[in-house]
Amino acid sequence: MSDQNPYEKLGVSEDASFDEIQDARNRLMEQYSGDAKSLEIVEAAYDAILMDRLRMRQEGKIKVPERIRFPELRVQSPPKESPTPREKSPAWLQNLLDQPTTADVLLPGAWYVGLSTISIFYPATGDQVLQLALVVGVGVSVYFLNRKEGRFGRAVLFTLIGLIIGLIAGGLIAGWLLPQITFLNLTANQFSTVLTFILLWLVSSFLR
Repeated sequence: MSDQNPYEKLGVSEDASFDEIQDARNRLMEQYSGDAKSLEIVEAAYDAILMDRLRMRQEGKIKVPERIRFPELRVQSPPKESPTPREKSPAWLQNLLDQPTTADVLLPGAWYVGLSTISIFYPATGDQVLQLALVVGVGVSVYFLNRKEGRFGRAVLFTLIGLIIGLIAGGLIAGWLLPQITFLNLTANQFSTVLTFILLWLVSSFLR
């Protein structure tokens, strides 16, 4: 078989049609299934015929159907890498943010709604009540943060950061906003406490 030309190896004539060549190749591939050496010979002969037909087409001697698959076109292009979304967040941010379940959002939310209600409707002179409510709010944040991954130190740190930012931002905003919306009838401490509870809710729900 090694002394035969490619057409003889496939058992077709040199003027055979592409369909006949294809059929002969498929028949031999099925016949020699499991014989790697014979399959390699058949495939090499088929490729040689296609290359010969391609040369003839380039010389204008024959017309080759567009559907024919030439060997040089068999090289598969490397798989395209899926583009990384530009908006994909960095690794440190992914490690920081959580994808909370509905319960992770609603449970701490219910606590902070209750604490905010107490802070708003309790007499304005009850600063001790506000302080107690803040202590409970801190405990709620630490609890829900720690429950996610069991990292108590991290939970305490995030909660304290939220507490400090909430109190400072609340005091600054209250000094500017409350004089303009007197109908709220809130003290600066009450406003700061409620704003802090909102921030602690965000921290305990969406961070981990």
